[in-house]
Amino acid sequence: MDELMAARSLTTRPVVTLAGDAVAQVKDTVFDTAASRITGFALSGRGLLSGPLQDGLPWTAVHSLGHDAVMIRDRRALASTAVLARQEPLRGRVLGARVLTETGTDIGRVLDVVVEGGTSGRVVGFRVAAAKQFATGPKRHRRRVYVPRGESLTVQGRALVLPADAVHHVTDDPTAFAALADGGAGRRKGPLP
Repeated sequence: MDELMAARSLTTRPVVTLAGDAVAQVKDTVFDTAASRITGFALSGRGLLSGPLQDGLPWTAVHSLGHDAVMIRDRRALASTAVLARQEPLRGRVLGARVLTETGTDIGRVLDVVVEGGTSGRVVGFRVAAAKQFATGPKRHRRRVYVPRGESLTVQGRALVLPADAVHHVTDDPTAFAALADGGAGRRKGPLP
């Protein structure tokens, strides 16, 4: 498994060609909730005063998603934002959505989406503001937990519905979460924000 990263941490990450040219930066992550994958990025220009670009970056044109940059082969990878318009921006419906199990257990509300870097763009889980029954430890730290997405994920309005056994995998330990997301192997290469 490649490095796990929080989708919100991708905002302002540079988009760089294999020749080393920085052509844009990530404005927002766009993904397909049903397929649990990143489908692309909305982009903005590089620099403090740059605004949004008319071009977006479809996932199919991404060479690799790394810790420090989104790599593309060349500028031709950029496409019209209309290509991405059919999908859901991260801020659109997912952040703040309730996380429930199939049996009706409230796990909490989505703070962030955890994705796999490299070439997959796979959503592996969620960082969640925990519901009371999962809020353990000192008050300051007890509200943030990680939940793997499991084999099935259903989106119902403003709620994500996970398998019933998701309650057994709620953890506040990023390393334990990475091991769960990797099927127990725990080969994550860096800190999860």
